[in-house]
Amino acid sequence: MTPVPPPEFDAVVIGAGVSGLYQLHRLREVGLSAIVVEAGSDVGGTWYWNRYPGARFDSESYTYTYSFSEELLEEWSWSEHFAAQPETLRYLGFVADKFDLRRDIRFDTRVSAATWDDDTMRWVVVAEDGFRVEARYLITAMGPLSAPVMPIIDGIDSFEGESFHTARWPHEAVSFEGKRVGVIGTGATGVQVIQEVAKTVGRLTVFQRSPNWCAPLNNGPITEEQQAEIKATQAEIFRRCNASYGGFIHDSIREKTVDVSDAQRHEFWEHRYREPGFGIWFGNYRDVLVSPEANQKLTDFIAGKIRDRVDNPTVAETLIPIDHGFGTRRVPMETGYYEVYNQSNVELVDVGDRPITRITPAGIETEAGHWDLDLIVFATGFDAVTGAFDRVDFRGTGEGTLKETWGDGPQTVLGVSTPGFPNMFTLVGPHNAATFCNMPRCIEQNVDWVTKFLVRSRERGDNGVEATHEAAEAWTVHVHETVERLLLSKVDSWFNGVNHNLTDHPPRVLLYGGGLPLYRERCDAESDADYPSFARI
Repeated sequence: MTPVPPPEFDAVVIGAGVSGLYQLHRLREVGLSAIVVEAGSDVGGTWYWNRYPGARFDSESYTYTYSFSEELLEEWSWSEHFAAQPETLRYLGFVADKFDLRRDIRFDTRVSAATWDDDTMRWVVVAEDGFRVEARYLITAMGPLSAPVMPIIDGIDSFEGESFHTARWPHEAVSFEGKRVGVIGTGATGVQVIQEVAKTVGRLTVFQRSPNWCAPLNNGPITEEQQAEIKATQAEIFRRCNASYGGFIHDSIREKTVDVSDAQRHEFWEHRYREPGFGIWFGNYRDVLVSPEANQKLTDFIAGKIRDRVDNPTVAETLIPIDHGFGTRRVPMETGYYEVYNQSNVELVDVGDRPITRITPAGIETEAGHWDLDLIVFATGFDAVTGAFDRVDFRGTGEGTLKETWGDGPQTVLGVSTPGFPNMFTLVGPHNAATFCNMPRCIEQNVDWVTKFLVRSRERGDNGVEATHEAAEAWTVHVHETVERLLLSKVDSWFNGVNHNLTDHPPRVLLYGGGLPLYRERCDAESDADYPSFARI
């Protein structure tokens, strides 16, 4: 029998989350055939996989939404200022249904390899189940936090109770009532799950290697009056987001900490601490994330809040970071997190000095002792930004893989294309503003720019286009310069590709630190000049 050739499309998109869904919609609009391959069983991306208790937005719901359709904006209304995961997943399902996107998505399809064929000038994409597809363009929409990491602990498979990583949470409900639960990790995910588990747990033990600075989310339902105001001002909300550094409705103010008195500064921070969302992080004085002296003043303020909220002074000090200042890592937003440690059935175990030595069939053993447990939650984070790319065998025109090409740190043009990988575009990839942004605001910019590029490439009759090495070197220098001035560049975190549960990742620059407006300006300059950073092949 003659082998059946694989299906062919203009574009194949990997991932059916926020960026993959919008990219599919835009490709259809410009008349390009496309297929989306998705590892999950439905749309949603990070909101499909992360079903753990407490998972929710820390961007205001009405800013974490698509802006491309007035009809969609009118038809959908969020119930909370910061929506929980189930509502967000329903929203993305609503979008998929409204625009009939599922008919071009192949679910339960985890990509294992993608190879550029020099002879056909096409990408050949292969999935773990043997599915193959060819396309002129390859667009990755895999997300920056989609490659979960399990800790390296002796005996991790020996535990006889239940255990889950937060990013691979069961679809069915998990009960904590009357159980002895251990949570490993106190990053953003850990904070959300801890405060929720504590409501019903029999006994909760939190294993903390290093604390993080947290701030109140101050969430609440959206009233009818607020809903009407949101609908009436949605265009202005998007304008404000797109003009801000991080794509949030919050942006830094003009004053520096030294421009105001101690009393004025304290009053301002009290106000920010009580208001909803990221204002305390992104809506602060413009020097708090670049000046060590300014950051220390804010850090002292937040430390005082923790001491006020935690009854036991020893526990309070254990929850206060000493290795980084406020805002120099991603700030977990919380609702009653610190008050959890005032509960008599909650214990905080510091494993920074006395680490976990092994997991036993009955629980967790540290250098300080053993804790019997019925259930373990691994809130141990992700191999951020590049991790999802590392798990696929991407091969371009050279002999090496994309993982090898990025081994000493990514080199890209605008964070969307890499030399040696023609016709491949990375949405929310490394060195892209979307990796340090209110995601949908930057995602729409990414997708629109890539779509415009593809339309122009079609007009020119290009078979292949590839980012030049010279342009990638220049962009990488620019990216490093934008990050160097930020205090976060001096701190280990996923912003810099560091997850201490991994052993093979040295720190490296993964984010674009110039902000959304500057990034958009650079992207627009590239397209206005007819893409001089790309060569036709």
